[in-house]
Amino acid sequence: MDFTPTEEQSAARELAAQIFGDLSTPERLAANGPGTDAELWKALGSSGLIGAVRDIGLLGLVLLLEEQGRTTAQVPFAASCVHGLLAVDTHGTGEQRSRLLPAFEDGSAVATGAFPATTGIRVEGAGASGGTATLTGTVPAVPWLRDATHVLVADAAHRLWMVRAADARTEDVELTAPWSAGRLVLDATPAERIGGDSAYERVLADARTAFAGLQAGVCAGSLARAVDYTSVREQFGKPLAAKQAVLLRAADAYMDTEAIRVTSYEAAWRRDELLGYREAALTAAWWSAEAGTRVVHAGQHLHGGMGADLDHPVHRHFLWGRQLAAYLGCGAELLAELGELIAGAEPVGEGAR
Repeated sequence: MDFTPTEEQSAARELAAQIFGDLSTPERLAANGPGTDAELWKALGSSGLIGAVRDIGLLGLVLLLEEQGRTTAQVPFAASCVHGLLAVDTHGTGEQRSRLLPAFEDGSAVATGAFPATTGIRVEGAGASGGTATLTGTVPAVPWLRDATHVLVADAAHRLWMVRAADARTEDVELTAPWSAGRLVLDATPAERIGGDSAYERVLADARTAFAGLQAGVCAGSLARAVDYTSVREQFGKPLAAKQAVLLRAADAYMDTEAIRVTSYEAAWRRDELLGYREAALTAAWWSAEAGTRVVHAGQHLHGGMGADLDHPVHRHFLWGRQLAAYLGCGAELLAELGELIAGAEPVGEGAR
């Protein structure tokens, strides 16, 4: 396997780094509060980066999300690309692609996902086996729901439905990370089917991979801040970075960050190469949940008393790392799911795996 970015992927990553670096500064983040940065989202859409994901693949998206994570930029990049752009492009009908993709590509439409599947969603109507239907039920917390124009809903039977947010009722929910989350209430809400029976597992794997890439960036940003701080902060006439305990803690955080990065790269690469990738996506999710928590704790710890300051930029990385870990799932549950998947694995080469 070869994770070397293509020219297109490298160019997109450089542009993303420039945009996030210019527009997602600590000062702007503090001034913006908990909401989405509308100016930054508009810049991403007008630059063509959102639409470029269709061409640079999931690995390209992971590279872009790393850059977002480094600055903890408040935009629904991962959610909209996975649950809107890629889901419709990969699993939608020709009519759905022509109708929905243009708005997802330029950012004028924003998608999010009510994932994972929940038993609380009932599917009713003549179109329950395909086409259109109505959905009833509640999803307690959906990231970026307050910004979304569309919500990809997974029902108990692992079928995917696209719902217009304007047709549903949403209630604000506050999370530790500023993700503009909300409670989704469906009451005979019209919905259209996206994809077939295998679409749910593939979109879930895409989401796990993408958010693992975002976590890799969050961890890298946290570690970079810790390195900068310990290099200039002195104790007894020497930089903190000269102390062996500090070096070892930072080294462990670096290795954990690299593990998150390489597992997310592998999952994305396998997806783009049309290989089985559900096991790889679960592996990336596990590393992101378990190691990601360790890294952001280390980043805050290495800042000493400054790490306890809620207004310090490193605290945002801590909150994002913890929230991403919770969103990706409990480590033990992810390992159990991975074990069951491996035990019941079909022969290698099944692309939907």
